[in-house]
Amino acid sequence: MPYYHKLGQIPHKRHTQFRKPDGGLYAEQLFSTEGFSNDYSLLYHCHPPTAIIHTDEPVNVAPTVAEEKMLKHRSFDGFKIKPQKDYLQSRKPVLVNNDCHVVLAAPQESMHDYFFKNADADEMIFVHEGKGVLRTMYGELPFEYGDYLVIPRGTIYQMHFADAHNRLFIVESFSPIRFPKRYLSKYGQLLEHSPYCERDIRAPENLPTIDEKGDFLIKTKKRGMLYGIHYGHHPFDVVGWDGCCYPFAFSIHDFEPITGRVHQPPPVHQTFEGNNYVVCSFCPRLFDYHPQAVPAPYNHSNIDSDELLYYVDGDFMSRKNVTRGMITLHPGGIPHGPHPGAVEKSLGAKETKELAVMVDTFHPLQLTVEALDIENDNYTMSWAE
Repeated sequence: MPYYHKLGQIPHKRHTQFRKPDGGLYAEQLFSTEGFSNDYSLLYHCHPPTAIIHTDEPVNVAPTVAEEKMLKHRSFDGFKIKPQKDYLQSRKPVLVNNDCHVVLAAPQESMHDYFFKNADADEMIFVHEGKGVLRTMYGELPFEYGDYLVIPRGTIYQMHFADAHNRLFIVESFSPIRFPKRYLSKYGQLLEHSPYCERDIRAPENLPTIDEKGDFLIKTKKRGMLYGIHYGHHPFDVVGWDGCCYPFAFSIHDFEPITGRVHQPPPVHQTFEGNNYVVCSFCPRLFDYHPQAVPAPYNHSNIDSDELLYYVDGDFMSRKNVTRGMITLHPGGIPHGPHPGAVEKSLGAKETKELAVMVDTFHPLQLTVEALDIENDNYTMSWAE
C-alpha cells in the first residue's frame, strides 16, 4: 500500500457534486483492486470513463508452456530476448505459474497509438536499461535505470522512452503487490526497521488533464486475451484524484541493505510481496563482520519455493560466468549454493557490488517456449566443474 496521496482538484467530500466551470458535473470513479474492501482511490473525469464506441476482435496472448514439470537448475540469457519496436509485442513471458508471470521485454518505441490496461494483474516493471516517463490517468512518473514501477491492475498507461535502448524485467502479479507486512505498523506506516520508507516512494506528478473527444484505443488484457476497446474520450481526462491505490516508483538504489556479523538470510532483502511469492533486492553492501564470517551464502534447500534470480549489474562471488540480464532458476526440491571455489574465495572480502532482483515463488514455475530459446545449456552441471 502506498501512503495517502492527492493530486489536482477534488471536492471537499467524496461522492458529492463536483462541478466544472461550465456547471456540468465531473464524473467520479472509484478505483480499487479488491472490490470495496481494500485500498482505493477516487478519480474525477471530465467525461464518464464508460463511453465505448467500438471493439476489436480479441487476440490470444497467453504464454505457451513448454515444460510444466521439471527438477533441475536452469539458466537463461535474458539479453537474448530480441528488441522489438512495439511495447506489447516486445513482452515475452519466460517463467509462469498461477500466481505470477515473469516477463522480459526490450521495447524500442514509445506507445503513441494506443494505451494499455492489464485487467488481470498488478505489474512490477524493473527498469534495467533505459529511461522515460510512465504516463497514466493518475499523472506522470519519470523513470530510469534501477527503478521499480508498480502499477495496480486496471491502470491505463503508456510507456514513453527516451530512446530505443530499453530492457525491462516484469512481474505480472495476480494478487495485489504489497509492502511486506513485517515492515508495516498496524496502521500501515513503514517502520524504522524497514529498508526503505515513504520518502523513497515516488507518487505520480504533473497531472495533465486531456479533455479530448475522438477514438482512443485501450488494449486491455484479460485472462490471456488482448481486447481492443475504443473509447470516445481521452482516458487521461482526470482533473484530480486522491487515495492509496495508484502507480508508484521506487529505486533499487534507495534500498538500504540489512547486514550482520554473520551471513543474513534472503528475507532481509525482501522488497515486495504478493500471494505465494516475494520480490527481493540484492544491493551493494558490506559483508558480514564476524572475524570468522563466511560471506558466501551457505548451501540451502528451498524445498517449498522456486528461487529465480535476475542479475542486473556488478560482481557475484557465489556464481561463475554471470552476465547482465542472466536469470537463474533453482527449483524447490534440490539444494543449491555457491559454485566450487566460491566459498574460499569469499573469505576476507569486505563488500559486494552486486545488484540483482530475486523472485521466490511458493508454487513451481513453468518454462515457456521463449525461455527454452534463451536457455544456457549445462548450467545444472556447473557445480561439478
